[in-house]
Amino acid sequence: MAPHDSLPDDPDRGDGSGSTLTDFSVDLTSLEVLRRAQVMQALGPDWDPVEVLQGEEAAYDLLYSGLDSEQQRLYDELVAEGVLPVRGGGHAAP
Repeated sequence: MAPHDSLPDDPDRGDGSGSTLTDFSVDLTSLEVLRRAQVMQALGPDWDPVEVLQGEEAAYDLLYSGLDSEQQRLYDELVAEGVLPVRGGGHAAP
């Protein structure tokens, strides 16, 4: 049974088969290529992904630095549970 065989009857079809179907396709691959090209164009020629990742790492190091004892305990617990990645040898920077 074809997927369209279970559609409700459509009296406008005229061939007694039940429904009017129209085939169409969307090439998502070409749309994805276009989207990626537009993103790269928006980022510009000076975008450096390595520099961006290093900046993110530095921001995380800063975020988890200077924790008080309770914050450090919670941080260590979240690392142990796998919620946060291990940073700085398993402890936030002092």
